[in-house]
Amino acid sequence: MTDTPRPPANLTEHGLSRSLGRLDTLTLGFGAIIGWSWIALISRLMVEAGSFGAIIATLAAGVVIIALGLIYGELASAMPKVGGEHAYSLRALGPDASFLCTWAITFAYVTVVAFEAVALPDVLEKLIPSLDSTKLWTINGSDVYLEEILIGSGTALVLMWLNILGLRLAAFVQTIVVCLIVLAGFVLFLGIPLGGDMHNADPLLVGGTSGVLAAMALVPFMMVGFDVIPQTAEEINLEAKYIGTLLVVSLALALLWYVLIELAVGMLVPAANREVGALSTIDAARVAWGDTGATLLIFGGVAGILTSWNSFLIGGSRALFALGASDMLPRWFAAVHPKHRSPTNAIIFVSGLAVFAPLFGRQAATWFVDAGSFGLMIAYLLVSASFIALRRDEPDMERPFRAPGGNALGYFGLVASVAMAALYLPGLPAALTWPVEWVMVIAWFVGGGLMYRAMKPKMSPHQG
Repeated sequence: MTDTPRPPANLTEHGLSRSLGRLDTLTLGFGAIIGWSWIALISRLMVEAGSFGAIIATLAAGVVIIALGLIYGELASAMPKVGGEHAYSLRALGPDASFLCTWAITFAYVTVVAFEAVALPDVLEKLIPSLDSTKLWTINGSDVYLEEILIGSGTALVLMWLNILGLRLAAFVQTIVVCLIVLAGFVLFLGIPLGGDMHNADPLLVGGTSGVLAAMALVPFMMVGFDVIPQTAEEINLEAKYIGTLLVVSLALALLWYVLIELAVGMLVPAANREVGALSTIDAARVAWGDTGATLLIFGGVAGILTSWNSFLIGGSRALFALGASDMLPRWFAAVHPKHRSPTNAIIFVSGLAVFAPLFGRQAATWFVDAGSFGLMIAYLLVSASFIALRRDEPDMERPFRAPGGNALGYFGLVASVAMAALYLPGLPAALTWPVEWVMVIAWFVGGGLMYRAMKPKMSPHQG
């Protein structure tokens, strides 16, 4: 009997390249989390809850997300497989739950990528006002311009090409761009003593508990990104225990980042100048450093869009690749580039959706935030359930990174995910709007369910 041939040392069992180091992994996670949200969503948080209420909401939801990060850290170190959630939920809960979990996290990733495709031309307009000169049509009160489509869709194609060329190159670019974001952020923080005034922070609280809950519902979208690390765990060239550690560190750094940004905006920008859709982070830099500071923050925002976009393209393509490799989706999604060892078709699929996002105008960014956050909570719920099931059924499983708290941590993650998901239901503070946001959610899950049902007869017996 001949032994099954093993892949070369630098390739994974699925033929992907094992090329990510410590810094690559950290900047992949941190860059995914902070993205454009630290500029685009801070005003909305403060309008919902007030300057102090925004910080309370961020910290409260951040504690929940860090607990989920610990759960992810243990599972990722125990099962460093491509697709992350797919591997954990398949082993713990079976194929049906695994498909739902992976399809839900893919939805969250795709909506972030689409969000960035809409946000990029919006922020570039701050530098080049003529970008909105050729109006094409209006959707839901939002004008759509040719220049914005060319920028958003064109960037989608460039990032698609970059990722097809290989994860190592994409990670190198990610690290460089994250450095620019950090520089811009530190300039903003240093500006607090120059123009900061506690009177600007009034009102500290808006809307009481309801306001804080509405703001909390935005935080999962702001904090999503740490789960990109488990998606690429198979491609990380480190001891398994470091995967969990780097995941939690990226989360903690991002949470600190958001709180400092909220503090700076609250002290530098009067409440009268903060409104939904306003870019108060850029306004804060202008107060402290003038137009030069504002321009630097705009470049930092562009950098954030690119890092988040790149990270979620990586994460979404790996989730789809895992579904294709396990025959839950057509094998087309599991194709690997023969030279660059990248999941080519999965990258093309996610990027293709981003190409079309700018066609729907700026209002679409809000749809993507809300609908994607709901999908994220479904995935987190099932990952928490997987954690509990594996702790119960496989107590002797090797866990190089062992999360503190045991089963209690898993149940906390489960209950918190249910509570956060409930915020998007009708009648609650962050309810998804009808018809657009609910149609997005229903269409994604019904379409995915139909593909899964068609593929189920082709699945391996141990999965089905």
